[in-house]
Amino acid sequence: MPGTTDTAPGDDAGLLLPVPDEDGAPFWDHAARGELRVQSCSDCDELRFPPRPCCPHCQSFASHWRRMSGRGRIWSYVLPHPPLLPAYAALPGYNAIVVELAEAPRIRLVGNLVAAPDAPLNSVDPARLRIGAPVKVVFTALPGGVTVPRWLLERP
Repeated sequence: MPGTTDTAPGDDAGLLLPVPDEDGAPFWDHAARGELRVQSCSDCDELRFPPRPCCPHCQSFASHWRRMSGRGRIWSYVLPHPPLLPAYAALPGYNAIVVELAEAPRIRLVGNLVAAPDAPLNSVDPARLRIGAPVKVVFTALPGGVTVPRWLLERP
């Protein structure tokens, strides 16, 4: 369940932050090192996201974290209106996107499309959002010590 910070709005302060659990902690550890990795079954080699202890394909508990290219495409998106939390009110026109990973089309990650790694969530004109647009991952360190994947258009 996500938590929030209690700092003033703007530059990512006060936004919802992920709260890593035991199964997902390696995902966030790799993100902090600038790597996008997805949990993979060590027995049948199937990728799985979100992370979990048991493979849904072969029921193995053995897993490892496979490095992804960080490339994908916008599978879906939304422009939330009105903001549900005060920190988001300062970011009109921000987006939430679902990215389908290039090498793992069944794996989809939720994030934000931004103009640069440390740009605000509303740094991309909503008119530029297109289903199928190619994107690449970048990593942004947020208050609270967590690093999150965000996305840039491959062709700005």
